[in-house]
Amino acid sequence: MAISQLTSASDFKKFISEHRLSLVHFYAPWAASCEQVNKVLKDLEEDAKSIPSVGFAFIDAEGVAEVSAMHSIAAAPTVVYFKDGKEVDRVNGYKPSELEMKLTKHSFDIATTPLISQPKPKEDLNTRLKKLIESHRLMLFMKGSPDNPKCGFSKQTVALLNEIGAKFGSFDILSDEETYSNWPTYPQLYLDGELIGGLDVIREELKDADFVAKLPKKEENDLNARLKKLINKHKLMLFMKGDRHEPQCGFSRQIIQLLDGVKADYETFDILQDEEVRQGLKASYDFSHSPN
Repeated sequence: MAISQLTSASDFKKFISEHRLSLVHFYAPWAASCEQVNKVLKDLEEDAKSIPSVGFAFIDAEGVAEVSAMHSIAAAPTVVYFKDGKEVDRVNGYKPSELEMKLTKHSFDIATTPLISQPKPKEDLNTRLKKLIESHRLMLFMKGSPDNPKCGFSKQTVALLNEIGAKFGSFDILSDEETYSNWPTYPQLYLDGELIGGLDVIREELKDADFVAKLPKKEENDLNARLKKLINKHKLMLFMKGDRHEPQCGFSRQIIQLLDGVKADYETFDILQDEEVRQGLKASYDFSHSPN
């Protein structure tokens, strides 16, 4: 780690965004006290090499006047402390002890305060539907789940698909108001991303042997193989409701916080997006609830 010389507003913005804690010295080349502060900062930078995500920089207060004006720099030397891109403290003038004390304080703060991640922007409906439709070769949008249909049409469709041993994914439209409010009829079946239709169309298509032959079929031990592959995907694998950025239940949220708190390296799988996996975990591994 070395002390950076910032020569523009873009340099400055980039620098404070790249470090959890940034010390920026607004200096004047002609001021002797600024040179003294520079020497102190070089010593502090050397001592802080073992502290992750702490950066030191110089910026000419007069040469990059727009940044100085933005942060109300009235005189040089001024050292401003930025935490996660926002000013949290400053030291005006040559005060070595105060510079060191505030570095210690704010270094401790970032070490004990987790970085708050920005929420992921919500996907538009068409993008979400496309991802769902393409998540399985044969995808059924229905009311409820295959194990617990919430309407007669959905129940009949599931029975027809199970009767021929079709392997399919499902999505409960009642669990997503946005999807449900824009859905014309239900259930709806998709094959390889293309709409087949509702119950009446499905019933007719299943009379066609060529159509049935195209459908993916369940294989013996196929689910167990999927589960084993998922479980072994990562050394630490969390099956949960939602994902690490948007947990969908309190238990999942608490476990994410615990794992993130110890900086664990892990991956997650959203059981709400795959009813087959969800039920398979319950049956094969005696997981009565998630996360696990």
